[in-house]
Amino acid sequence: MPQQPVTKTNTAWGGMKKTPDPLSRRSFFSRVGTGIEGAALLHLLGRELWAGEARVGSVSQAASPHIRPRARSVIHLFMNGGPSQMDLFDPKPALDAHHGEPYFSKIAGEVENVKDAGALMRSPFTFARHGESGMWVSDALPHTARCADDLCLIRSLYTTNITHEPALYLIHTGRMISGHPSLGSWVVYGLGSECQNLPAYVVLDDPLGLPINGVENWHAGFLPPNFQGTRFRSVGSPVLNLRPETEDPPEVDRLRRDLLNRLDSIHKRQRSGQPNLDARIASYELAARMQLSATDALDLSRETHETLEFYGIGREPTDSYGRRCLIARRLVERGVRFVQLYINAQIWDNHTGLATDMKRACERTDLPIAGLLHDLKQRGLLDDTLVIWGGEFGRLPIAQLPADKDERKAGRDHNKNAACCWFAGGGVKGGLTYGSTDELGFAAVENRVSVPDWHATILHLLGLDHEHLYVEQHGLKEKLTGVQPARVVSEILA
Repeated sequence: MPQQPVTKTNTAWGGMKKTPDPLSRRSFFSRVGTGIEGAALLHLLGRELWAGEARVGSVSQAASPHIRPRARSVIHLFMNGGPSQMDLFDPKPALDAHHGEPYFSKIAGEVENVKDAGALMRSPFTFARHGESGMWVSDALPHTARCADDLCLIRSLYTTNITHEPALYLIHTGRMISGHPSLGSWVVYGLGSECQNLPAYVVLDDPLGLPINGVENWHAGFLPPNFQGTRFRSVGSPVLNLRPETEDPPEVDRLRRDLLNRLDSIHKRQRSGQPNLDARIASYELAARMQLSATDALDLSRETHETLEFYGIGREPTDSYGRRCLIARRLVERGVRFVQLYINAQIWDNHTGLATDMKRACERTDLPIAGLLHDLKQRGLLDDTLVIWGGEFGRLPIAQLPADKDERKAGRDHNKNAACCWFAGGGVKGGLTYGSTDELGFAAVENRVSVPDWHATILHLLGLDHEHLYVEQHGLKEKLTGVQPARVVSEILA
C-alpha cells in the first residue's frame, strides 16, 4: 500500500508530532477548490496593493506638506572636497598669533589618518566685515561678500567621518554607506512636482567629470526609481537622444504616442508590482513632454546681456559654473523642485597649495553664485527658493606639507569636527551668523549643528516633518535623518 501523507502539528511543548492524515478523493478536490479560490483572491488583492505601489512610483502632482512651507524649491550648490572654514567665513586671530607653533600632538587622538602634519597655519587671506550685518567674509570671496545680508551663515556644522566617500554619502543621504535615497529624492518623494513637463529633481554636474561617488550622490536608493535626480547637460542638448532624428507631422506624432500609451498600459496590467517598469515607462512619457520644455529651460539665448554678465557667462573661469547657476534659476522658475549643482575634481580639497588652489576655486564659483542670488532676488524668487552652499566637511587649522616640505605650498587636511555652510532665501534669517568654533577653528563648540540637524532644517523649510517623512523598510521607519537625534535649527528661521 502507498504510504499515508503526514502533517506536522505543534505539541504542548512546542515540538513536532507526526499524525496520519488520510486524504479521500472528495477532500482532495475540496482542498484544491479552496486553494484556487484563495489564489484568485490573493491575485485580486495583490493587484490592488501593487497598483498602490505603482502610483507611488511616479512623481505625483504637488502634495500637501506637513506644515506651512517657507520655501517651494531648493538650489543646492555643493562644493565638492570640503571648503576650509578658517579661510572663507570663520576668521581666527589665534592662528595669526600662534602661526608655526606645533599643535598636532594635542589633537592626535581626535583626528585620524592625517598625513604630513605640520604646525598651526594662519590663513593666507584677509577678513573684513560686510553688509549691515557685519558678517565676516575673506577676500577670497569678494562677490559673495556683497551678499552678506542675504546669507544665513552656520559656522558650527560638524560631521562624523573624514574620508570623502562616507562623508559624501552622509551629507547627501543621511548614511555613510551607499543604497539610501538622496536629499533631493526625499524632498520630491514628500512633495511631488509642480511641473509635469520637467523632472522634479535635476542635477547639473560639471562637464569636466563626475564627483566622487558618481551618480550615487543623487540616487533614489530604496525609493521608487522615479525619484532619483535627472542629469542635465549645461551645453548642447540637455538630455542625449531627447529629440527624434526626423520630425513627423503633429497628428502622426500624437497618434504614435496614444498607441504607445495604450500598449504600455496593457503591458503594465500584465506585470503589476514592478516599480522599475513603472519608472521606465514614466521616464519615456516625461521625455516626450520634455522635448520642448527642457530645450526652452536651457536656452540661455533668451537672457539679456546684463543677466549673462551677472553670472560671468562668456568669460573664463566663470563661464561653465555660471551657465549652470543660470540654468538652475530658469528651472526653479518653471517649477522644478530640487536643483543640485556639482563642481568637478574636488576643487575644494586643498591638501597643498592652499593659497593658489583655493583662490582658483573661488574664482570659478564666487561671481556666478553672487549673480544667482542677485538674480533670484530681483525677480522675487529668493523668498521661496532656498539656496544652500557647503561641502562634506571642513579643514584642520594645521598645515599639511607637500612632499618637499615647502611650507609655502602647504594646504590643510580634512576635518570632521567643524565646517561652514550657508543658506539664503527660503525662510531663513539673512545676515545671521549662527554658531561658533574654538579659537583655532578645530571644533564646533557653540550651537553645534549635526548633519541630521541640517537635513531636518532643510525639510522643515520645505514644509516636511523629518519624523513623518519615512518609508517602512524591513520593519523600520527609514528616514533621511535616520535613527540619530535630529532637531530643526529654529534659531535661523525668519
